[in-house]
Amino acid sequence: MSLHPQVQALLDRVARSPLPPYHTVSPFVARRIYRDTRAVLAPKAPELPEVRLLAFDNFAMRVYRPVVGETLPALMYFHGGGWTIGDVDTHDVLCRQLALGARCAVFSVDYRLAPEHPFPAAVDDCLAATRYVAENAAKLKVQGIAVGGDSAGGNLAASVALLARDAGGPALAFQLLIYPATDQRLASASHERNAQGYLLTRDGIQYFRRAYLPDEKDWLDWRASPLLAKSHASLPPALVITAGYDPLLDEGRAYAERLKAAGVEVAYREFADMVHGFVLFGGVVDTANAAVAECCAALRGAFEKVAA
Repeated sequence: MSLHPQVQALLDRVARSPLPPYHTVSPFVARRIYRDTRAVLAPKAPELPEVRLLAFDNFAMRVYRPVVGETLPALMYFHGGGWTIGDVDTHDVLCRQLALGARCAVFSVDYRLAPEHPFPAAVDDCLAATRYVAENAAKLKVQGIAVGGDSAGGNLAASVALLARDAGGPALAFQLLIYPATDQRLASASHERNAQGYLLTRDGIQYFRRAYLPDEKDWLDWRASPLLAKSHASLPPALVITAGYDPLLDEGRAYAERLKAAGVEVAYREFADMVHGFVLFGGVVDTANAAVAECCAALRGAFEKVAA
């Protein structure tokens, strides 16, 4: 399938941009570029009755609630950005959409970023955040927890689900894995086929990997490469979303297949005419909003099973 016309228009726009590629500047500058360019592409931010910040020693969480006072299921959301860029602001609109569409509280985790805080700092923060919400469920007015994220955040969600399983908790209702990074070896065919020209490039991926995983031996640690975990059995149900023109396509599909082979309930959805990052582009790409609606429906279904 050829690229969606709206995506092609976006790529043409990026090609005309005077801004430098992420991998040619410092992480500090790359973060600024990412924050400003995501804001331009996002849809209008939905209004919510409650948005507040929780702060801890190593991380913070922005909490979104579509209604005030009710006990709601919770989604722990881990933003994308190669473990190096991105924050709760770059994913603010998406988290608002998920809170409204899935009728859940969303806890968007502002975890520590590389290279200042390399692996496994992000994993540790996301697990600590998930444990905090589980241990304080009554105070936070939540019942039932899912994990989710896009790209690097999908990687973190998969890793947290594995860690929670191995530790005997917290119990998780669902995994929402949006074009997740699952294999730091970067050896699949889609890394070759989609290496250049589709927003996320080989150079960009290697830049992020150097920042997050400066020690090559950590590439094979399953907390960094969840595809390499010894077992994927007894994990929560999952929705895995991929994009056809994404270097991460094959490893996202492989993770869905690995979960299914281990007996996990999995829904796999490939958006064949999309590029990496498209879920955040709802202001200019209609398919982004359709994909978010699918995420919301999957979350609602998972939460209803927990409540039953």
